[in-house]
Amino acid sequence: MDTFNKLTSMLLHALETREPTVDLLDSFVDHWKSITNYYIETTDDSRPVKHTDIPWRLRQMLDILVYEEKQQGVEETGACLEYLLQHKLLETLCTLGKAQYPPGMSQQVLVFFFKLLSQMQKPLLHLVNVYRPVQKLIRLCALPGSQTEKEEAQFLLVVCSRVKQDPHTLRYVLEIMDQSGDRTSGSHESHLCTQISNSETLQSPDQLKPSASSPVQSECHLLSALLQLTNSQRASVSVKAYDSLLLLAGLRSASAGEVLSSQTQLGELLAGRLVELYSLLPLESLNPGQVQGWPYTPWSFDVKSKPQASDHMTNFFSWFDFLDHVMRAAPQVLSVKVSQCVRHMWLVDVVQPQLLDTCEQVVLVSTSVLCAVVRLVQSSSLLDQLVHFLLRTQSLTHLLLQHCDHISDPISMASLSLLDELLQKPQKDILEILVLHFLQSRSYLSPPAPGVDDRHAETNEDCEDLEDDPFFTDTLFSDTQLLPSPPTPPTPPPPFGQGSAPDVVNSFLCLVPVQVQSAQLLQEGGCESYVHDAHTLMTQCQTLSLSWDWPLTLPTPASCLGEREEFFEGPLLKVLFDRLGRILEQPYELNLQLTAILSRMSAFNHPLLNEYLLNPYIHLSHGSRSLFSVLVRVMGELMQRIQQVSNLTDRLLHTRRNLLGLNHDTGLEHLTLLRGIIVLEEFCKELASITFVKLPLNPN
Repeated sequence: MDTFNKLTSMLLHALETREPTVDLLDSFVDHWKSITNYYIETTDDSRPVKHTDIPWRLRQMLDILVYEEKQQGVEETGACLEYLLQHKLLETLCTLGKAQYPPGMSQQVLVFFFKLLSQMQKPLLHLVNVYRPVQKLIRLCALPGSQTEKEEAQFLLVVCSRVKQDPHTLRYVLEIMDQSGDRTSGSHESHLCTQISNSETLQSPDQLKPSASSPVQSECHLLSALLQLTNSQRASVSVKAYDSLLLLAGLRSASAGEVLSSQTQLGELLAGRLVELYSLLPLESLNPGQVQGWPYTPWSFDVKSKPQASDHMTNFFSWFDFLDHVMRAAPQVLSVKVSQCVRHMWLVDVVQPQLLDTCEQVVLVSTSVLCAVVRLVQSSSLLDQLVHFLLRTQSLTHLLLQHCDHISDPISMASLSLLDELLQKPQKDILEILVLHFLQSRSYLSPPAPGVDDRHAETNEDCEDLEDDPFFTDTLFSDTQLLPSPPTPPTPPPPFGQGSAPDVVNSFLCLVPVQVQSAQLLQEGGCESYVHDAHTLMTQCQTLSLSWDWPLTLPTPASCLGEREEFFEGPLLKVLFDRLGRILEQPYELNLQLTAILSRMSAFNHPLLNEYLLNPYIHLSHGSRSLFSVLVRVMGELMQRIQQVSNLTDRLLHTRRNLLGLNHDTGLEHLTLLRGIIVLEEFCKELASITFVKLPLNPN
């Protein structure tokens, strides 16, 4: 028994100390020779590959490679891997896959490459005998009539995942080589594969930097294939293609961003797809309201789950979301390049001519698309390009503001909605370009008389007239009607003027004549809800503007600096004030949008906006107007018009109930006027609430 035990022990020890790679290599070579022998011995070229032992042989070879790596570790190169590289097995497999011999061989090759790159822990893409066949296999992907989309998508995804791990291999898979890179690649051919871990198989970081003279690649097989696969009818395939593009765009190395932006047409390809999808939208038959309010559509959304009629819209907005994701994930240089391509190829070349079109439907739908795009965009670089297109293209900015006062109410409504969406974006230049630039000189102030303190001269003549007008109430907006003061932000706003907090608040409330006040007829009175809404709006605006470094004090008026400058409120405020002056004769929905914009602008905590929009006590220069002075004139016109309306209180109450959905009688006379009166009352309370939220913080 002892002798038997000793013999057993010796045999086990011999097995343990025996070199395992010898058997593994023999087995690996045997499997490969069996595959090559098939092509020598078989004459039937119609037999499908799945009816041969080739798939099994390839699986065995892969299992051996993975097992060998686990036994020897990632740092060392096993004999089987050396054999695969030295004898260019991957090159041979690519040739067999391209020839589709036996039928279905390309699928087996794609699966083998996918598993090799995904299961091997050792970096391989920097090796010339790996990336060259990978390049060839990429060229076989996404060809017309392909039956292997699934395998192609998973192969390309694993390639991009490997590039994500080793960004310096990006040039290899994109087939972008400078002269130094070509020399390095050529040197590989003369090296034995036992030297594959040598640093000569890698390009140095300096070699990855694009040279100034490097031409943009006219064709990139990897990017083109991925873009084509995003169109696949199989959701799993398209999602993998999307993921692959995001992996490439999200490479954080500076050299990768430079390569993708300056030496590939990635930006043009992505923007080109947006243009293609936009061109499929039936502008003449789309519902502008549906377009403008289009919900967030994630790029991974399965369009086949939606009704056929909305497929084009879904495709367009899901691709836009994908572009937005790309630009948020990409390094700055690539993000800017892609967003610039979107501006030039889509906004300037396609959308701008549509905004100039003579067809009302085309103008309306294109404006509605812009409205939805501005609302949905999150990428700062794409938002910058949208702002550049809309507000820094002089002719287009002028056109957009003209459309806000268009003969077509729907176009005016859509254009105002676009401005409202812009004001809700975290972009400092929007308010600067549209409003603040024109208020900076404070030329709207009347210069003080010699020897008179400028502070005491800032008294609004319109307010004095208003206080003497018997049509207006003198009931104050008492503190008991309001909620407790909202939380104090860290920086108090500048003074509004010489009026006390209740005076300034009541200046707006007193604008509404007693005869036309109807809110209390359906409510218990009080302004709690208005103050709550004002505080919410101001919080939103404050969050947007926290990083904008706005001044805390007003600039010195131009008149005090000896400069004479005729005041112009700017094209935006001009069109808003002009439309506000016609509030009694405009559609209700348009009036709501108009006052919403003015309320939002008033809620921003900039000293110039506080003074010009919310200070009733400033003394306006000749020919100038403010928000308060426009409202005063509207109220004067209102008092004349209501003389022609009998049973005014009952009609206002009926109109309010109708707007609240409490009744459905829309056959009232003077309906536009009555609705305009209601909007005015609500607007004045909104402004009063905004000043109330701001003024308790005023140290004066």
